[in-house]
Amino acid sequence: MKVIITGATGMVGGGVLHECLHHPDVEQVLVLGRKSCEIRHPKLREIVHTDLFDVSPVKEQLSGYNACFFCLGVSSIGMSEAEYTKITYDLTMHVAEALAESNPDMVFCYVTASGTDSTEQGRSMWARVKGRTENALLKLPFKSAYMFRPGYIQPTKGLQNTHPYYAYVSWLYPALKLLIPAYVTSQKEIGNAMIHAVNRGYESSILQCKDIARLAEPAR
Repeated sequence: MKVIITGATGMVGGGVLHECLHHPDVEQVLVLGRKSCEIRHPKLREIVHTDLFDVSPVKEQLSGYNACFFCLGVSSIGMSEAEYTKITYDLTMHVAEALAESNPDMVFCYVTASGTDSTEQGRSMWARVKGRTENALLKLPFKSAYMFRPGYIQPTKGLQNTHPYYAYVSWLYPALKLLIPAYVTSQKEIGNAMIHAVNRGYESSILQCKDIARLAEPAR
């Protein structure tokens, strides 16, 4: 498996990168980002490209991969719908369209969020934009595409780029996993579920936390 990862300097992307570097089925990882992830590993190479709205200068380097784990995203807090759409929809689609053209056998995994609005008609601005992005990605000519909708994400111990407040709430994870499994997942589960989505597929193109946990389990 040869994987492209975006958003590797963020919490979700950092966790996905960690799992890919340690998984025997992943042969090579290419991190595409606006700044270095500052990690060195025999499997890893990196393209630092400051303008992801125009990947044409590096497009040739993005071919020959059979998976993309798109973990790049921003919070909608304090943003207008136009601003949020530019990052969440426009940038994502620009990169995804370039990858689909160069890698027709690619499996594309996109991180959205629990509560994303597939109808694109709801009252929540971020949920509408995320839903629009999901719907557009599912129409691209990838081999397959999966939309990951995590809720609370438990960080992997020792990894960087974790929000400070997790230090105060992580101890609740076992109870949350037991009481509200539909809204709880982990960095480890997301990373392994993405890898397994490429290896063995999944019955649904939209994965909630329970689906992520199920797909993350080792093959029986």
